[in-house]
Amino acid sequence: MESIPKTKQWWKEAVVYQIYPRSFKDSNGDGIGDLRGIIEKLDYLQELGVDVVWLSPVYQSPNDDNGYDISDYQDIMDEFGTLSDWDELLREMHARGMKLVMDLVVNHTSDEHHWFIESRKSKDNPYRDYYIWRPGKDGKEPNNWQSFFSGSAWQYDEATGEYYLHLFSKKQPDLNWENEKVREEIFNMMTWWLDRGIDGFRMDVINLLSKVEGLPDAPVTNPNDRYQWGGQYFVNGPKLMDYLREMKEKVLSKYDIMTVGETPMVTTEDAIQFTNEQDGVMNMLFQFEHMDVDSKPGSHLGKWDIQPWKLTDLKKIMSKWQVELHGKGWNSLYLENHDQPRSVSRFGDDKTYRVESAKMLATWLHMMQGTPYIYQGQEIGMTNVAFPSIEYYRDVETINLWNDVVVNKGYDPDQILKAIHYRGRDNARTPMQWDATEHAGFTTGTPWIHVNPNYRDINVEQALKDENSVFHYYKKLIRLRKEHPIIVYGSYELLLEDDEQIYAYLRKFNDEQLLVVTNFSSDQPTFTLPSHVTFTEKQLLISNHAVDENEPIETIVLKPYEARVYKLK
Repeated sequence: MESIPKTKQWWKEAVVYQIYPRSFKDSNGDGIGDLRGIIEKLDYLQELGVDVVWLSPVYQSPNDDNGYDISDYQDIMDEFGTLSDWDELLREMHARGMKLVMDLVVNHTSDEHHWFIESRKSKDNPYRDYYIWRPGKDGKEPNNWQSFFSGSAWQYDEATGEYYLHLFSKKQPDLNWENEKVREEIFNMMTWWLDRGIDGFRMDVINLLSKVEGLPDAPVTNPNDRYQWGGQYFVNGPKLMDYLREMKEKVLSKYDIMTVGETPMVTTEDAIQFTNEQDGVMNMLFQFEHMDVDSKPGSHLGKWDIQPWKLTDLKKIMSKWQVELHGKGWNSLYLENHDQPRSVSRFGDDKTYRVESAKMLATWLHMMQGTPYIYQGQEIGMTNVAFPSIEYYRDVETINLWNDVVVNKGYDPDQILKAIHYRGRDNARTPMQWDATEHAGFTTGTPWIHVNPNYRDINVEQALKDENSVFHYYKKLIRLRKEHPIIVYGSYELLLEDDEQIYAYLRKFNDEQLLVVTNFSSDQPTFTLPSHVTFTEKQLLISNHAVDENEPIETIVLKPYEARVYKLK
């Protein structure tokens, strides 16, 4: 057993709430969420009990990828308000004891950023080398890389007769991190925000900054496509750690802040290198292994080729991250964000047992080691939306997919629409459901994207009134984390490894144990406590069904989607 580590940190003990500003709350009736709308709802967040708000990008942007295409890093998007609104938001958050983490998007800018406008003017423009330009090869693109958003990762530009690299949308040209001036500009910009008083950064696709020299062609893994996946040439590239160490030395190390890297395709070894407290470069990272548990491996449709997921697979992934990072790095815990579908629709049952399964998933996640993230609406059990046709969708990734595989390649539209209903990013982007009035109380105007029709039954107003709501359950989970250091600092041991319905685990710290038992099914399986788990006293900390506190726990017949947490001594 271990005592509180020397490295007790506020960001380990915090709970983070992610706001996607466009969809959170509209204060002026234009149908788009904004900063003043967030200010209006800070008391709500304070009541929930969260410590940190991560704000998806609010910078000046033409909005090709909903703000992840930035045209000015030091100004606020007109639709969201002004810099003085932002200053007020920060003041009001700090006054309530909450911290603000901003999105750092520095793998690419918008093609409307003044650096890029200059860069494309001529080959000898001083800004030319801020981006990655190459001449074509054999009358085609410089290489065969495929963009994350379908199609080529290169865009031809008439003005200079060359191509620029964009791993995402063609309006998101990749910055050239090899250029010292680029790094200096970015570090100055980060310092500017930190000096304004922010409390950290969530770093968008931060492990894509370094590209392999020569940008070679990717091997052909999908012969039916002209463009191929080239991740081995830009994920965790050769100079990545140099860039991040420089960022830490020149900027991050000078402030007491929280940093989380969004890092696709990382291993636990990568994570330890990134997040260890001796010479790591960030506090924690987002890994995506558990988010791929329902994707067919190696499919050319990528995440859109959906397979039924198995609880034993989820156990393997989560347990690996829990065990291998313990004492060596730090986990972030999430099931939802602005890029993922709603967890209760994906891992729970959003119809018969919506409330029970939303609470079960919350328990399962929040009792693990790591910093938990709640995405707006998750705390009231918001669900996926099944819009009737592609016209309803706004997400560039979804629309590109449709054009690529339905319009150009003739795939069955019903099959693709079903995949979008399950996996599309707009599931998380429908407006926050505040009450049962028109447009869910999000706006007095016409919302930028349709509201989920179930808002009359699922909304904040109703959740606040009902003491058995998902909201009040989350509130209790957050409070428990503050009261019991074992939840933050304890070690993790998986129980019942092969069970396909019950996910149970043990946390250990000093002379205490925490027993977490969750049922991922609508059946009533029997939990049997393994004989090596011994105790003389037990205390029920939280459960999502009514439980007799004195009931023995050696054998428990679980109700559908039941969750229980016991403290054992």
